[in-house]
Amino acid sequence: MNIYKICSFLSTYFLIMVSAFAQQKYTINGTISELNSNESLIGVEVIVPELGTGVTTNEYGFYSITLPKGDYTLIVNYLGFSTVKTLVNLEKDTKLDFQLEEQAEVLEEVVVLENIEKTNISTPQMSVSNLAVKTIKKIPVVLGESDVLKAIVLLPGVSNAGEGSSGFNVRGGSADQNLILLDEATIFNSSHLFGFFSVFNPDAIKDIKLFKGGIPSRYGGRVSSVLEIFQKEGNSKEFKVNGGIGIVASRILLEGPIKEDKAAFLIGGRSSYAHLFLPLFDIDNKAYFYDLNTKLNFKLNDNNNIFLSGYFGRDVFSISDSFVNTYGNSVGNFRWNHLFSNKLFSNLSLIYSDYYYGLKLDFVGFKWNSGIQNFNVKYDLKHYVKNNLQINYGVNNIYYQFNPGKIVPSSADSGIIEEQLIQKYANEFAAYIDVEHDISKKLSLEYGIRFSTFNRLGQSELNVYANNNSVDFDEDLLIYKKADPIGIQTPGRKSSLTTFNNLEPRIAMAYRINNDNSIKASYTRLAQYLHLISNTSSPTPLDVWTPSGPFIKPQLLDQYALGYFKNIKNTDYSLETEVYYKQIKNRIDYIDGANLIANNAIEQVILNGEARAYGWELLFRKNEGKLQGWLSYTLSKSEQRTPGRIASPTNGISPLETGINNSLWYNTPYDKTHDFSLFGSYDFNEKWNFNANFVFQTGQPTNYPIGQFEFQGLTIPYYGDRNSERLPNYNRLDVSATLNPTKNKNRKIQGEWVFSIYNLYNRKNAASINFSRNNDTGVNEAVRTSIFGIVPAVTYNFKF
Repeated sequence: MNIYKICSFLSTYFLIMVSAFAQQKYTINGTISELNSNESLIGVEVIVPELGTGVTTNEYGFYSITLPKGDYTLIVNYLGFSTVKTLVNLEKDTKLDFQLEEQAEVLEEVVVLENIEKTNISTPQMSVSNLAVKTIKKIPVVLGESDVLKAIVLLPGVSNAGEGSSGFNVRGGSADQNLILLDEATIFNSSHLFGFFSVFNPDAIKDIKLFKGGIPSRYGGRVSSVLEIFQKEGNSKEFKVNGGIGIVASRILLEGPIKEDKAAFLIGGRSSYAHLFLPLFDIDNKAYFYDLNTKLNFKLNDNNNIFLSGYFGRDVFSISDSFVNTYGNSVGNFRWNHLFSNKLFSNLSLIYSDYYYGLKLDFVGFKWNSGIQNFNVKYDLKHYVKNNLQINYGVNNIYYQFNPGKIVPSSADSGIIEEQLIQKYANEFAAYIDVEHDISKKLSLEYGIRFSTFNRLGQSELNVYANNNSVDFDEDLLIYKKADPIGIQTPGRKSSLTTFNNLEPRIAMAYRINNDNSIKASYTRLAQYLHLISNTSSPTPLDVWTPSGPFIKPQLLDQYALGYFKNIKNTDYSLETEVYYKQIKNRIDYIDGANLIANNAIEQVILNGEARAYGWELLFRKNEGKLQGWLSYTLSKSEQRTPGRIASPTNGISPLETGINNSLWYNTPYDKTHDFSLFGSYDFNEKWNFNANFVFQTGQPTNYPIGQFEFQGLTIPYYGDRNSERLPNYNRLDVSATLNPTKNKNRKIQGEWVFSIYNLYNRKNAASINFSRNNDTGVNEAVRTSIFGIVPAVTYNFKF
């Protein structure tokens, strides 16, 4: 009898399981775009409240969700747009596109009782910062020009090397450790006018995302961060124009349909013009920039879209006509989006990127040209296997050409002999797979692995050194110096000098305590094969990129992060806090007295060291109401060490060589113990909006003389350990007010005035402190240099 009951139970259980697995399921997929322009929207939430599940759109506005047969409510939710609610009777695979309208008023009939769209709580993605373009345009900046880079440095874990500096630093890393992508193309120099402006026109930008850690496997090649920026696609509904006129620069953006609802174009330009007024003051110098953004998109059919985008920018700095410096980026990208099925999305990209640096010195009689080019082919696929399981996988291949410099005579009577520094070539291939997996309603994982291989190709000449050491150590003077080559090889471009292979695992986890609280953790391993040769804290246009090879190893990062995330009062407020630890192997360092400019054997002044950084980050946001903004704080440490090359296994210090800084850890130029930022935006009424931000940072590490001695009648200072001193602490307050005239409502041309004051209380923050001899007294003295005091500005923005 017992056996009969057991058999009966098993038979019933088997039938139930068969019935469950046999339950019919269908897929809803489509694209989500903006109603007035057909611009695809990234990160839109598609929610099914009956099942407590949902998905978000990818970088091209595509979504896919699979559900059992039945009747459902779909809620489409996106910040700044009216929420869409629709009923679906799911009896077959269904394609359902949505077009969202910018939110003009709160729609009372849409009420979401269970707020399951809190993706910042439930998704394993951490150490990621998003900023809306509207927010970026509100942040007061120097000279009144909205700036992406000036905005992200207000976030925790992000800083820069000071006023007037280019690039940005993430979690104690250098500027060259950031991968900057504009429509998937690499940007090698992100600044105009030596850091006063960024190369990104805010009018042309659709989406901005900064990964500081927990970086998905589809990204690689840098060890600190990924800044991913997508340009708008163009309005395929109607012709639109918007722009702005400022005191030093202006911009304009035009977009419109080529064929309505099928194809569109976008073209935008910016230029500075302050140099045009210099002749009025008998100043013959010039300093200006210009750039151009373009994009075309074509919807071939429901399954195929083509995009063609580009950017071109140049900076020009000259002293009369005898010194002319020109530099800038040029990028282009052809993309093809293809939908294989309602669950499999693909993107093929053909990308070209170029950074050029040119210098003309007529008084010497030569021109100098250098740069880096790459050609990138990448193919990415996203497979929506199930609602709780998505797989991303793909490959990419990048071919590099490095031109460290070419000197040519500027005239027939120059006397300069043409010389080309040895050009370098390399190829980088990577394949990856990344899985987004919801294990349960509480636990979500994102895990994957990236395999990268870097092949340093041959070149015209390659130095050979004794014992393969390109740097010698003088045991008598206890200093490093250049090693003399013992021979020269001529391997040729078709050969391979060396190959590096690396596996880069990634994993991120989110555990949802409840609807408003979660804990997240991540581990990231990254490899970087390119190095920026610079001994300044901030990149300059003259800096040269060089590839890993026989004497320069790739940088390898291991980063660990743990965080707590909380939504307060139904997401009106949010709190994010993280701790992190990162360790980098093979961080390059320079011997004392290293000459980096026009060096044909850069390996003779470079040593491989290590770096580490750790810290605590806090971000508190107010997301709703008339007053919005955030408070961010970072407590951190960033250090570097380069011991002797034959290190002791017990303490890592070489008994034969001193290493750099006596093999001791020293502060990197990007170490800032305290970094505090406060930003607020207040909508006073329909006409006026007020904004302010306050910044406080620990002073940047530097070197001061610790003594001096007399030599042949000269007083000569000498210095102690590297970066053992600091500049004074940095702080400033910026404010702005935006006026939207009420008469705009009845006009075709909409305009607004932005009045801003940078550094309101006129603090003279030290950009540097230099020590020199006073010609009158003959005594060495400290000279403090400041870039900006108080800077008022006014900008007029328009659109029609």
